Amino acid sequence: MSFKATLLTLYPEMFPGTLGYSLAGKAAEEGRWSCEAINLRKFGEGKHKKVDDTPTGGGAGLVMSAEPIAKAIDEHICPEDMRPKIMMSPRGKPLNQAKVRELAQGEGAIILCGRFEGIDQRVIDHYGFEEISIGDYVLSGGEPAALVLLDSVVRLLPEVMGSPDSEVSESFENGLLEYPQYTKPRQWRGKDVPEILLSGDHGAIEKWRHQQSLKLTKQRRPELHNKFLKS
Repeated sequence: MSFKATLLTLYPEMFPGTLGYSLAGKAAEEGRWSCEAINLRKFGEGKHKKVDDTPTGGGAGLVMSAEPIAKAIDEHICPEDMRPKIMMSPRGKPLNQAKVRELAQGEGAIILCGRFEGIDQRVIDHYGFEEISIGDYVLSGGEPAALVLLDSVVRLLPEVMGSPDSEVSESFENGLLEYPQYTKPRQWRGKDVPEILLSGDHGAIEKWRHQQSLKLTKQRRPELHNKFLKS
């Protein structure tokens, strides 16, 4: 089964972007996933293909209109298409690894990328878009956020990563941040690799790594640390 991403955007040229390189790019070449970017501007109204208007009730900026988005969906996406509909939005639910895994196990996603001050709420509600945020900050548009979302999903698709064990020990997979990593040489600019990692005692190494994960999580993400302890 191949993962298919359909992007609704005013800037289709931004895709696949960075996803055309490295593991994601190779996976696309192998047919493990695909990316289709639909230009919303083509469905704009009037001579100038207008896709936005002033906010009802007043306010700064412009709001993306409902009809161009609706036309793009009705023309390009089959009503029986059961892929989840996602809108990248700073007011959405925070993206986490559990959601990434859920999406990676499906057939793909339809992703709406907003611009300006937002999107007419009626089209969001009509098609049942789930709003997802990649962080507590505001971007110039949903496209960079969509790339982040897709990158996190594609790398979890079957046979995309070189080692199946790689994802198991990563940050957030077990509710903690990942432990520090080291490689050769044994000493670099006066700093040594921790002796425990050279011991060959795999049980002791795993214990050390777990302790380091706990320590880092407590220091940098105390809310995750508390959640882990409660679980």
